[in-house]
Amino acid sequence: MGSRSTAAYCRRVLCSSCPNVTIVVAAASLLAAGCGVSAGSPPSHRGPDRVAAPQRDAPISGPVRRVVLLGHSVEHRPIRVQELGEPFPGRRVLIVGCIHGDERAGISVARRLDAIALPQGIDLWVLDDLNPDGAAAGTRQNARGVDLNRNFPYGWRPAGRPGDQQYPGPRALSEPEARIAYHLILRLRPQVTIFFHQPLGLVDESGGDSRIERRFAQLSGLPLRRLTRYPGSVVGWQNHRLPTSTAFVVELPPGHLTPLSSARLARVVLALAHGLPSREGSYMRPPLR
Repeated sequence: MGSRSTAAYCRRVLCSSCPNVTIVVAAASLLAAGCGVSAGSPPSHRGPDRVAAPQRDAPISGPVRRVVLLGHSVEHRPIRVQELGEPFPGRRVLIVGCIHGDERAGISVARRLDAIALPQGIDLWVLDDLNPDGAAAGTRQNARGVDLNRNFPYGWRPAGRPGDQQYPGPRALSEPEARIAYHLILRLRPQVTIFFHQPLGLVDESGGDSRIERRFAQLSGLPLRRLTRYPGSVVGWQNHRLPTSTAFVVELPPGHLTPLSSARLARVVLALAHGLPSREGSYMRPPLR
């Protein structure tokens, strides 16, 4: 797509209204495919950084709207992801609304994405809340006092004790919520993953493709800054493990987002996705049935 047509699309989508969309949901489980993780599941015996490769399926035509149960939190709350859009050809984007339970504004952006008409050629995966126990308790950490955003393998190191602000857990991927995100990302291999945080009101240069991060900053009006890169963070792990993808952090301002702000940020996500190169001809359907 040319730069002019992409720019025209972005202007149109950012100004458009948000019609309600009736969502037809097909519930499924990842357990049979080896992707589901529950509170009692240990990490894969293949090692903390290896999972089976996706299997090729026939191309899928037409829009897809389905919810997949990925697993459960420590306190057995369900963690689900929703796929929306046209998976073939696709620009695959993963959105995570919340990973720190006291930073919940991104959940409203994720939920708005369910109600926005999707442009063609986008395979959008939306995980509203990766830390439902922390969100219910209003705590940064999960129910075992672990900061999920310090529990990933890349650069992980022990520090502190449960309940400390950035306690990374007893070992990498010790937490079911972290393992859920780990396996999902390796199955999907998204071109872009966005993790919403609070309260700094900026886009972080997180170590992926800075052009993508800069584009989101331009579309959203948030400043682009480089924050400290912490050991065991999910974006640091994804950018290292999948160097052709880009994972980055969007820090929303403090407090609740207005419905207008949530809707606008949801349209920014779609505009960013629309500008990505399509994977036409190389789509690999993740075995999430």
